[in-house]
Amino acid sequence: MNELATRHAALVDRFGSIADAVTDWDAPTPVAEWQARDVVTHLTQWLPGMLAGMGVDLPVAEGDDPAALWREHSANVQALLEDDEQMSRVVTTSSGEQPLTQVLDNFYLADIFMHSWDLAKASGQDAGWNSDVVAGMVEGMTPMRDMLAGSGQFGDPVVLDETHTPEDRLVALIGRDPNWAPTA
Repeated sequence: MNELATRHAALVDRFGSIADAVTDWDAPTPVAEWQARDVVTHLTQWLPGMLAGMGVDLPVAEGDDPAALWREHSANVQALLEDDEQMSRVVTTSSGEQPLTQVLDNFYLADIFMHSWDLAKASGQDAGWNSDVVAGMVEGMTPMRDMLAGSGQFGDPVVLDETHTPEDRLVALIGRDPNWAPTA
């Protein structure tokens, strides 16, 4: 198995553990407009559409059970990642030609990682983020604060200083309130 497929398997396993422990799929999340089920819907719906626009076929998972939907979708993505022919492709993106592996790594794997926090918070769990990965993301994303704000993909980014934990800093950078908790 290639390195990207290995990292994906670990990420989806952790996200799947969080999803399997959700007891209220209608619970609010740190993303004001979303309920817990919307986190899974987001992750399972945007990637097949984006890849189709690049000529890559990824089956769309279907169903009403968010945890089962996640398992089906992540298995589809894992099969794609383990397909050496597909992973050797170069695709056309809005930023020009890029290896498919880079597109999946930069956009999709990062999205799973960040949204695991949303689902964990919505369901009263710990995201279980790797602190080294978090610190690296904070370092890499902080200089892109204005671009993040202008993308419309995040809430209003806030840069916190080093007195805050790396997790709090990353959460604030993607426009979430590090102290968010569901209302009782």
